[in-house]
Amino acid sequence: MHRILLEDEFRPVRQPQRRLNPTILDMVKKEVTKLLAAGIIYPIFDSKWVSPVQVVPKKTGMTVVRNQDVELVPTRVQNSWRVCVDYRRLNQATRKDHFPLPFIDQVLENIFSDLLESCMEVFMDDFTVYGSSFDACLESLSRVLDKCIQTNLVLNFEKCHFMVTHGIVLGHLVSSRGIEVDKAKIDIIASLPYPASVREVRSFLGHAGFYRRFIQDFSKIALSLSKLLQKEVEFIFDQPYQLAFKESLRLIRLR
Repeated sequence: MHRILLEDEFRPVRQPQRRLNPTILDMVKKEVTKLLAAGIIYPIFDSKWVSPVQVVPKKTGMTVVRNQDVELVPTRVQNSWRVCVDYRRLNQATRKDHFPLPFIDQVLENIFSDLLESCMEVFMDDFTVYGSSFDACLESLSRVLDKCIQTNLVLNFEKCHFMVTHGIVLGHLVSSRGIEVDKAKIDIIASLPYPASVREVRSFLGHAGFYRRFIQDFSKIALSLSKLLQKEVEFIFDQPYQLAFKESLRLIRLR
C-alpha cells in the first residue's frame, strides 16, 4: 500500500465535486469501474481528504485536413477524454521526500542511455527514433522496441507513428527540409480576433511567441502589444495596437 505523508500544520480539505454533464459523468463512471475491476483502486469511506475529478480532452492519433489555403495539414484528433484528479490542495500538504521518484524523462533516459543522440531523442514522455535511411531507421526501431520489452515499457499504439518521412514533434513539423512551423497551429493563431482583455493579449503573445524563431523582428512587433501587460497602462486596444496585431498575424501566415 502506498502512503502519503503530510505536513503536520495542514488541515484536511474536503473539496466538493464540480458539476459534470451527463455524458462526461457516464464516462467517469466507466473509468472508475475499469480501475476497480483491475484492482488499481478500491473504495474507502472514511477519508479526511476529498479531491474533485477533472475531465480534460485527450488527443489521440493524427489526421490530415485542408486549411483555408487548401494546404494539407497534419492535425491531432481529439477523440477521447482523460480522467484526472485535482490534487493541488493535497500536494501543498504533502511532505517532500528526500529521495523522490524520478521524473518520466529521467526513467526513459536511463532505459535508452546507450541509444540517445545516436538513433533517438527523448523529451518528457515522448521519444523519436530516426535514421539516415529506411533500413537504418528500421534497425534502430528494433533496438528501441527490444528495450521496451526488456523493461516492460508499454507504448500507446494510437500515438505511435512508424517509418514516416515527416511528422509533428514538440509542436513543430520535422522533415528532411528541417524544422518548420505546424500549419494547424498557425491557422488557429491567424484566425484569432482582436484581444478584448489583458489576459487575451498575454495568451496571443504566448501562442505567437512559440514560433518567434521563425518570425523576423517578432520582438519589435510584439513590444507595443507587451505594453498593454503593464499594470499602469489602461487597456484600450486602439489603432496602434491593432496595426501591431495585424502585422503579427501577417508574418505568422507567411510561415
